[in-house]
Amino acid sequence: MTDTDALLDAMPFARLLGMTVDEASAERVVARLEHRPDLCTTGGLMHGGALMTFADTTGALCAYLGLPEGAGTATTSSHTSLFRAARAGTLTATTRALHRGRTSVVVQTDVTDDEGRPISQTTQTQAVLIGR
Repeated sequence: MTDTDALLDAMPFARLLGMTVDEASAERVVARLEHRPDLCTTGGLMHGGALMTFADTTGALCAYLGLPEGAGTATTSSHTSLFRAARAGTLTATTRALHRGRTSVVVQTDVTDDEGRPISQTTQTQAVLIGR
């Protein structure tokens, strides 16, 4: 496990989004995001871009935590399936690493609502940036 406050401090956009990290390791990241009006589209529905940003950020954390010393990471591809609207409450993102290679990491993030119902699933590939 890692100091989650330090991780969020290193990612200012995660702070701006308002997410919190409950668990963070190279194998799994669990984070939360409160439904807020400023993250919504019409009718109080959480904006798809906010859901994708949430998933991308937790995916990046998971990828980063398994990198060799001094390496960085950047998203090179991302695919999100949206299953149901998020209308209220707290969303939970759970990311796990599917593959760790020398030049890339593939992670999958499942976002659920307060009742554990699936909201979205994102699979992304992160490039491993050595010496950055």
